Amino acid sequence: MNNSWLSFLTTAGATLEAGIVRDFGDPRRELAATDGGDLAAPLAQFGLLAIAGDDARSFLHSQLSCDVQGLTEARATYGCYCSPRGRVLANFLLWQEPDGFRMLLPRSVVPGVRERLQRFVLRAAVTLAERNDDELVLGLAGPSAFEAATGMAGPVPHGLLHLARLDGITAIAVPGQRLLWVAPLRWGPALWEHLARALRPVGAGCWAWLDIVAGLPWIEAAAQDEFVPQMANLELMGAVNFQKGCYPGQEIVARTQHLGRPKRRLRLAHVAAERPPAAGDKLVADQGDQAVGMVVNAALAPSGGVDLLAVVQTASATGATVHLASASGPALEFRPLPYAVP
Repeated sequence: MNNSWLSFLTTAGATLEAGIVRDFGDPRRELAATDGGDLAAPLAQFGLLAIAGDDARSFLHSQLSCDVQGLTEARATYGCYCSPRGRVLANFLLWQEPDGFRMLLPRSVVPGVRERLQRFVLRAAVTLAERNDDELVLGLAGPSAFEAATGMAGPVPHGLLHLARLDGITAIAVPGQRLLWVAPLRWGPALWEHLARALRPVGAGCWAWLDIVAGLPWIEAAAQDEFVPQMANLELMGAVNFQKGCYPGQEIVARTQHLGRPKRRLRLAHVAAERPPAAGDKLVADQGDQAVGMVVNAALAPSGGVDLLAVVQTASATGATVHLASASGPALEFRPLPYAVP
């Protein structure tokens, strides 16, 4: 991430940790405001990958689980990049810009995904470049967020994953009645100053909690190559097109779909803990220390404790007490997701 942007955020009151905004000086109140409040968050925890060139569309269509050939400039789509075993190496949000495609995904996996995709470019007219030094991502949420965005950037999309663009700013409506802004980095200070007057600035953890309660997982490095898309509910978000042609892992992903219900699924849970567990931390049943699941994402909850998304064995989630880390660890309280799971 560009140092000048991070320096600006510091002067605006941000506390940084490893280049990510932890908070704006009052983490307790910021978290309390996240549940139903109007907020804005710099999303440096995500990275941007630009894919351009005459063959970019066909190349991506052959590598990713989503329908890239049918993607229009008015929509974004979720998708997966899978290993030959059908396991998710990364999940992402993909859309078109005038100069090519953009892929938003966790910052920790961007270099590896870029390197892996580059191996398959061969003679295709495709370029891959990280764009975090040139473009920024902001998140807006709350009843007044869309109004604030309209005042700054003109009409914004209201339909899920619909996209609007004006004067170089791309706006995308995402689950949880939220909005993503992607804009040239040089516009960051002016955009942020406008938003901070109308919305409460919050750190990365608050946005992570909103993703979690929306049932939207992000596969970090610790959970790469662990789950087929269905285990993480990614097909329920439109991240897999089952009518398209081949891509890495396609046969296994399709077979999992046709065989019926996966033995593991993404679950939303609450746990009485003082700090969030890390992605990749194991979950165990009360019968012993054998792992029955894995944490995907976790964040402090506004009401106290921690909310998390975890891939858990279906039988364990419905017929046993599941604990964090060990059988003596805190027990998980499973909660309903905002969408139906088969």
